[in-house]
Amino acid sequence: MLRVHLLALSVAAVTALQAQERLPAVVLRALDGRPVHTDTLSNAGKPIVLNFWATWCKPCLLELATLHRLYPQWRAETGVRVIAISIDDARTSSRVAPFVRARRWEFEVYLDENSELRRALNITDIPHTVVLDGQGRIAWQHQSYSPGDEEQLAEVLRRLVEGSSGGQ
Repeated sequence: MLRVHLLALSVAAVTALQAQERLPAVVLRALDGRPVHTDTLSNAGKPIVLNFWATWCKPCLLELATLHRLYPQWRAETGVRVIAISIDDARTSSRVAPFVRARRWEFEVYLDENSELRRALNITDIPHTVVLDGQGRIAWQHQSYSPGDEEQLAEVLRRLVEGSSGGQ
């Protein structure tokens, strides 16, 4: 009986890992109100960085300021697409668009007001960064932010781009 339970747990763990290989199909909302389907996000074979944040999260704002500063360079080097996903709920999501405009972020910003994507990816704390490879598979994740963490993210992006161009 114990073997059956262990096998069931193993299968469940493998299934959970396979389920997280790609983004789950969830509908986010762009700042202009249009729906954004996560299962259709792509970047012409280049990586995508998803950064989960909220307007009230100070470490998130530090990380996003750093991403804003480095994004032009990273985009030129790796072709990366950065998407900031706000988890502000319905009570505070109306503040997101003016907040983003004031900071002049060049990357896309979407709303996950009901935290559907956050829950589907089992993200418990923010800031949280998810990197998708050029085929849309989850390649790397990182929770929290300390100055200097962006160096590790840059290295992950470089490796993904080198790995995808090495076989072509």
